[in-house]
Amino acid sequence: MSRSRENAIELNKEEFRQIGHALIDAIADFNATIRERPVTPGESGKRLQQLLEPLDLPELGTSASQLVSDTTELLFNHSLLNGHPKFMGYITASAAPMGVLADLLAAAVNPNVGAQILSPVATEIEKQTIRWLAQFIGLTTEYGGILVSGGNMANITAFLAARHAKVTTAGKEAEHRRPRVYCPQTTHTWIEKAVGLTGMEADAIRWIPVNKDNKMDTVLLEKALSDDRGAGWNPFMVIGTAGDVSTGAVDDLSKIAAIARANDLWFHIDGAYGIPAAGIPEFTSLFEGMEDADSIALDPHKWLYMPLEAGCTLVKNAKHLTDTFSSHPVYYNFNKDEEAPSTNYYEFGLQNSRGFRALKIWLTLRQMGRAGYLKSIMEDIELSRLMFHLADIHPHLEAVSQSLSITTLRFIPTGLDPSLEKNRPYLNKLNEAVLDALQKGGKAFLSNAVIREKYCLRGCIVNFRTSRQDIEDILELIVQTGYGILKEWKAPQKSGKLSE
Repeated sequence: MSRSRENAIELNKEEFRQIGHALIDAIADFNATIRERPVTPGESGKRLQQLLEPLDLPELGTSASQLVSDTTELLFNHSLLNGHPKFMGYITASAAPMGVLADLLAAAVNPNVGAQILSPVATEIEKQTIRWLAQFIGLTTEYGGILVSGGNMANITAFLAARHAKVTTAGKEAEHRRPRVYCPQTTHTWIEKAVGLTGMEADAIRWIPVNKDNKMDTVLLEKALSDDRGAGWNPFMVIGTAGDVSTGAVDDLSKIAAIARANDLWFHIDGAYGIPAAGIPEFTSLFEGMEDADSIALDPHKWLYMPLEAGCTLVKNAKHLTDTFSSHPVYYNFNKDEEAPSTNYYEFGLQNSRGFRALKIWLTLRQMGRAGYLKSIMEDIELSRLMFHLADIHPHLEAVSQSLSITTLRFIPTGLDPSLEKNRPYLNKLNEAVLDALQKGGKAFLSNAVIREKYCLRGCIVNFRTSRQDIEDILELIVQTGYGILKEWKAPQKSGKLSE
């Protein structure tokens, strides 16, 4: 009797080896030539749908070798390339090659890191990875946590723990007062999702204005807390941002921490983007107060260059996570470790079945070491500072802001005074058109920010491939694109008057 089972899904050893070797060779060539490729082909959804025909599910299968070859070509030639050195849009990093290999290895074993018995070594690697991430940003090893899909889930996981600790289990007095959370008006949209997910009304969010540096106004925060308590609200959580998505600004975390302590609030830091910079000595003071946070969100797939998906929730007292998420149905036979209590990550967050996200972070931290990572992060910051400086001295650009690795700027054509209020609508429209053209053109990819009613181009550098030359090229491309659009619009370039 045969011990093997014939089916269409299995690949024999030699088939898998040949296909795998060809794929690794193709990826190596892709990485080596990524600079010569367009950042994006700028193709329409309709055009891409045509590439995927036939649209109906096939009845019969296709050769695995041919499928991998065809799909490799499809992805390499019809994707936006986050790893391109001139990609600076949003906050998606170049994927570390070690992380790519780690994901392949993790998928081969395919552990379910929801319970220790299902993923013995993977669970231990995730525990160590979380401890290393805490150490990397300068926290003590008392912090525990869990790896999740990204910034939204990292923040929402912390929000749910805060709500459980400060509202659900707060006693009868809190039951009759509506809960409220406080955050700067620049906070990422995850907070709206979190409030909606828990059934709270939209007005449960108290948006605190920011100052001229895009940081939460802590004077207004204290006033809001006082006013709301008098009006019958139950303040339970305050959020500080460590690197807001538009400008990279870091809130006054030390002051917010003090306000949180004085008001018995859960203090959470959204550091999804910026908090890896806390490990750089130059920025220690900028992140002062971080150690007082009850929870911190960070995204290794942002400034630690991990392939998607990789987010992390760190909590000073990890018991808050198990108090919030743990359950013990009769069909789970998971807690029988004779040496120590089992670490079952399904009890720390929303997922039961979980992939092995930790491996890519763990391996790349070992490959790079703290010193290697801090060097790369600092180089990104220096390139952002260079971008701001070159824009500041350029006759056709206006440097608007710079913080961490984010710079914002505007194209300003000759003859238009950007300080005049009457020119703002036109300049906003012009810079939006410049951004649209850049994103479709394939030579560089930036995103936007609106700062003090100015529509700005925004470059975020979380890319170990980006160089000084790329910065210089992008700035000149912005100017060329801007004047090309003006030529199409037939706008005047010498007077401050605006054409209709």
